[in-house]
Amino acid sequence: MTLPVVPTARAAWLAALAAPLAIVIAAAAPQAWVVAPAAGVALLVVIVLDGLLAGRMTDWRVHLPADAEVGEPLTVLALAEIAGRAARTPVDVALAVDPRLDPAGGVRFAAPFAPQAGAWQGTAEVTPGRRGTAPVDRVWLRWAGPLGLGARQASHALDENVRIWPDLAPVRSPELQAFLRDAQFGLIARRIRGEGTQFEALSEYEPGMDRRRIDWKASARHTRLYARENESERNNQIVFAFDCGQAMCEPVGGLPRIDRAVTAALTASYVALKGGDRVALFGFAQRPELSTPFVGNSRNFHRLQRAAAGLDYHAQEPNFTLALATLATRLQRRSMIVLFSDFTDPTGAELMIESIGRLVDRHLVLFVTIEDEDLAGLSDAEPESLDSLATAVAAETLLRQRALVLERLRQMGVDIIEAPWDRIGYRLIDRYLEIKRAEAIG
Repeated sequence: MTLPVVPTARAAWLAALAAPLAIVIAAAAPQAWVVAPAAGVALLVVIVLDGLLAGRMTDWRVHLPADAEVGEPLTVLALAEIAGRAARTPVDVALAVDPRLDPAGGVRFAAPFAPQAGAWQGTAEVTPGRRGTAPVDRVWLRWAGPLGLGARQASHALDENVRIWPDLAPVRSPELQAFLRDAQFGLIARRIRGEGTQFEALSEYEPGMDRRRIDWKASARHTRLYARENESERNNQIVFAFDCGQAMCEPVGGLPRIDRAVTAALTASYVALKGGDRVALFGFAQRPELSTPFVGNSRNFHRLQRAAAGLDYHAQEPNFTLALATLATRLQRRSMIVLFSDFTDPTGAELMIESIGRLVDRHLVLFVTIEDEDLAGLSDAEPESLDSLATAVAAETLLRQRALVLERLRQMGVDIIEAPWDRIGYRLIDRYLEIKRAEAIG
């Protein structure tokens, strides 16, 4: 729908500034009262003429990427072709978008005239804040006449959707790709070879080798010393479990903690698949929300990515008892369970501790949590008033309670990773490789 002519903000300001002048004229010379309505009519005529000179839109287009990653900017392009326009001022563009793309629900930007295209085109960068499907419903375009007093406006419905996926920037990072190339050419394989439990081959013993690797029976048969070459176990089962409850929906570094956890888990999953292990995802809040089958090939990594994109955000406390009991019944063999979670008080963490304790006897459990930098900053800040002192004391108390909960988990045999959000993925990969070399999963 296109409106014929609408007044601009400049016209409104001009009318507002002229109103006091009209009052002064009416008070000083009552016989001249006709001047005020005549000036109003003249202004209205100028607005209409200016709007007509704005021209007629002949074509418009809005280009949106079909896919994007959470936390990574995407570019929106708008293009308009206007016939008979005398002005070269920019066209104002407004889009009604889902809050996943913009918390305010709208994006506004200007489209300047592009001589090489003979049209008005402009771009805007939007950074998705949450995963999911974000619809873009409507676009408004507004262009003014030469005087900037009258404008025309068009409104069109859009049937566009942007699929927002987990952030995989760490997977594409040069550091990780170099690491995986080294693994492919055998650097990691040589480091792991000989430290595992699965027999691989016999090789002639050389000075410097561990004497415990000597196979005395084979050496007796061949009348020379032979050593056993073992290889690290493969086909281990690794489950990345996500708490999707209220605490994990709190932002850290501009994104919810659950999104930071998903990025770290997918990065570690990619490395695990390259290492020959099998990976599954599990998500829960009040009840289990996601449970994927085990994936055993890096070519199927997209299945994990698609499943992780479906993890929703829940403003409620998670049910650890139901979730972890469901996960335990699903696992038929010893597995490595990587649990991403957070907690706000030790009382709420009691059920989490009890539920994790039931897993430790049979599985290797790794608890991953993101450091609370805000609490640390409040605790370390120099108090400048009684209020700031009370805030620092409260923050210090919460940090101590948090440390007590983590210490209790350690005493139960749970491995703990606590790191800043931008280091959590690399810490997880390092710990996974250490566990794999130690053959602690199988």
